This record gives sequence, structure tokens and C-alpha cells, in this order.
Amino acid sequence: MLRELQGQKDDRLLVGPLTYDDAGVVVLGEGEGLPRGSRVGLVQTVDFFPPVVDDPWYYGAIAAANALSDVYAMGGRPISALNIAGFPKDFPPEWIAAILRGGYAKIAESGAVVAGGHTVQSAVQFGFAVTGIVDPERVASNDRARAGELAYLTKPIGMGCFTTAAKKQAISWSELEPAARQMATLNDRAAAAMNEVGAGACTDITGFGLIGHAFNIARASRVTLRIEAARVPLFPGALDLARKGLFSGGSKRGRANLQGEYALAAGLDEALAGLLFDAETSGGLLIAIAPERAPALERALAARDLPVACIGRFLPRGEHAIDVV
Repeated sequence: MLRELQGQKDDRLLVGPLTYDDAGVVVLGEGEGLPRGSRVGLVQTVDFFPPVVDDPWYYGAIAAANALSDVYAMGGRPISALNIAGFPKDFPPEWIAAILRGGYAKIAESGAVVAGGHTVQSAVQFGFAVTGIVDPERVASNDRARAGELAYLTKPIGMGCFTTAAKKQAISWSELEPAARQMATLNDRAAAAMNEVGAGACTDITGFGLIGHAFNIARASRVTLRIEAARVPLFPGALDLARKGLFSGGSKRGRANLQGEYALAAGLDEALAGLLFDAETSGGLLIAIAPERAPALERALAARDLPVACIGRFLPRGEHAIDVV
């Protein structure tokens, strides 16, 4: 709807809704009272959702990590955050406190500050509006991937299967907790590695799944991403859950919404294909990097104890935006 309502172009809006990017970027300069010659990119995003785990502290922490991730995906640094919350009238106060503590802990870990927020009476919802800053000349927007660049993913996928399995009581908390820890892990180190080597384009993998968010990069950049399915890192146990059909609703919706925009290799494991489409929560960064800078990115990721997973290559735009081989 915002894309349809977009009016006259405003030069201050560096990244807006037209490219389906992770966050908006507004450039501040002399017109906003900054010193002559100063230019700062203001990164703005908002994200909230119902509980993805039953543990209230982890729910708050995951919601915060997920919201912060949009700033990291733009190459930015979080500065401040506002709580957004909805709780039923009879929701236990100790659970509310635990959710808020989990969110606060992750915002503090990022170096940002919680400046306030707003709460309504509703079904349980929690998240944050996050503001960050970025150098306007180094924004890792999703329209800057180029043919020939390589694609790196910084977290394994499979969170949708784990949260779905937990909701259906198919796994215990002890089996879900490792996935909860990953979802609560910030993408700050991945963003630092990306910025260190000067990556051009990036997105984070969240509700639209790997293929859905990869499609946003391919569409905005007018290229095709060829994903090598065997090289996509999978969270331990995710494939087993996928083979039991424990996908989130996002897997089926993703396939339907992108019909005609992707091609899957003949004989591709159906469970693996489902994981590629399935919704993630607070997933990793998908980074586009020139081949000559790829070794430096791999060193930067390894130095921060992050996965080094090159999952594909961007090609000139072909028949499909996404080819899975």
C-alpha cells in the first residue's frame, strides 16, 4: 500500500518502500540542522510478532534481535529502540516483566538504548521500532547486488520447523532451546564483517524465508541468484523435522506467492526445498560480495566465529529471479 501511495520523490529518502528493503534510510544534512557538509543516514525499522517460543525471556530477546537485524542488514548501527507491545488484560505481570527483560537485554547488548515504548490491550504481540545510523555512501541496500558477485549466508536455516514443531508439541524445550539461542543471537558481528570488507548488498532472512528474501535482492538488483542447495547451512535437526512435514505456514505461502519467479532443480529433496522457502525468525544476513573480496569476507566471518557459507552466485537476469541447483 505504501508503494502505491508513494508521492513526489524526496531526495532525503535514500531507501524507501519501493525496493522491499529491510529498513528505510533517510539522509540528514544541513537542512535538518547538522553542520555544513555533514550527512548522516538515519535507518528506521519496526518489527513485532506473536510469541514464537513459550519462554517469555527468550520471546522478548528474539523479538529484539529480529528487529535489530533490519538495521544490521543495511550496514547500520542501532542507536535507540522503542518497545511495541500488546498483552491481554489478564496476562501474568511476571511474564510481561520477563518479556521486557529479554528485549531490554538484547537492545543493551547491541549498544542501543530503550527510549520508551507503547503498550495496548490485545493478543500477545511484542517487538521494537529501532533507529540506527549508517554512512549514506555505504548503505548495503538490496538493489546493489551485481552479476558475478557471490552470496554468503551467516546463520543456518530451519527455525520455522523448530518453532512449528514446538507449537505442535512434537519436540521438547530442551530440543528447541538451541534454536531459541540462535534466534536470540544478534547479527552485529556479521554486519561488522560485511562492513569491514565493503559488501555492496545485503538482506536478513526472516519471515519470507531464504528464497523469499533472496528474491527481493534479485528483483531489486535485476539479477538472478543461483543457489546451490547442498551448500546452504541447515540447523542440526531441521531436515529431520522437515521430513516429518513440520513446516510453518510460510513455506507453502512462499511457493505460491513466488510462482513463476523461481526454478528448482529436478530431483531436489522435497524436505530441503521446503526449508529453503520456510519462514525464519531472526535469521542470518545474506551478503552479496565481489569475488575478489570474498576471501577477506571469509576471514572476517571466521575471525568472529561465524559460519563461512557461500551458497551461490549472482548472474545476469535470466528467466527466473532464483534458480536452485
